[in-house]
Amino acid sequence: MSERVGFVTMGESGKISDNIPTLGVGMLGYAFMGKAHTNGYKKMNYFYTPPPAYARLTALAGRDKERVEAAAQRYGYEKAVTDWHDLISDPAVQVFDNSAPNHLHAEPTIAAVQAGKHVICEKPLGRDAAEAKRMWDAAKQAGVVHMCAFNYRFVPAIRLARDLIQSGRLGRIYHFRAHYLQEWIMDPHFGMVWRLDASTAGSGALGDLGTHIIDLARFLVGEPANISGVTTTFIKERTNEAGQHIPVTVDDAFIALLTFQNGALGTLEATRFARGRKNHQVIEINGEKGSLVFNLERLNELEVYLPEEETQKDAQGFRQVLVTESHHPFYNAWWPQGHIIGWEHTFVHEIRHLFDAIVNGHPISPEGADFEDGYRASVIADAIMQSSHTGQRVEIAY
Repeated sequence: MSERVGFVTMGESGKISDNIPTLGVGMLGYAFMGKAHTNGYKKMNYFYTPPPAYARLTALAGRDKERVEAAAQRYGYEKAVTDWHDLISDPAVQVFDNSAPNHLHAEPTIAAVQAGKHVICEKPLGRDAAEAKRMWDAAKQAGVVHMCAFNYRFVPAIRLARDLIQSGRLGRIYHFRAHYLQEWIMDPHFGMVWRLDASTAGSGALGDLGTHIIDLARFLVGEPANISGVTTTFIKERTNEAGQHIPVTVDDAFIALLTFQNGALGTLEATRFARGRKNHQVIEINGEKGSLVFNLERLNELEVYLPEEETQKDAQGFRQVLVTESHHPFYNAWWPQGHIIGWEHTFVHEIRHLFDAIVNGHPISPEGADFEDGYRASVIADAIMQSSHTGQRVEIAY
């Protein structure tokens, strides 16, 4: 157990008991991901009985004093700060949660691990592979627990799919197909935001959406050997708050073809220009003995085709498995069968995994994604961009 983990006992409030350790959390960023992560910490405290450690919401950091103070009060953090360095220097913070925009991943995270903090950092880990590698190297050298927040590894249906593949039920894998489709920036009057600027985001749909399906390709099927890709930007400039026309310097969409080291073939596609699609991530895996299909917008379900379970007389093709049984991955913490959970609960599972690694010394990988996994996803994303620029197929080398 880390020597930085403290113990507290229950007071009159009844919050904490039985000498379960607590971990103070300092979070950078309070918007979309800050809210999602905070919800995960709070729910983990009481849905896991007991959790590996209780999360103490110690400090929240953001640039805007009024907004970060309002967010800290709303979420339940003990204090708000406007300088991330204050999180790093705070002895009450044992876990640094980096939910900030991509350009603020490397410097604060490296400073945190060098100060002995355990870290969870949102994806993509770095704006490119070189930046991600520096973060991974720093975390290794510091000897702290490090996690890259690929939360879709913690969807029960995804974990069930992995279990089926790992057990050999699908046999040899022939195909992996994944697409991740959204529509949120299709309006040409949509203003310039940090996600559309390479200096802050690194890449566009590739880093924001593509790294998720890249990570799931590695998680479910294995390492890619080589890849080719095409990226494009449909709307070349946007208007900022001052009314200035600013060039868009990231991709709006990409398509990639890959060959895995085990011989399987794969396709990856992500776009923010799919009219009508909100958060449409679909994965299909075809093996010699069966196939699986997962749709993130129906995340409690897994389509399964295993003809070994059928006779020729009653063959039904794909069947829909509702992944809510108590023996299914993660479900022992939740509700009776048939009572579904949602997207936000993936963060509860992820944070519980992080705390278990910190307190009990269990590894983050292979079930979760550590900084090495974040780096490898960035290498593959960079290879897609390189292939798009050169028109050549790129060998994957870590």
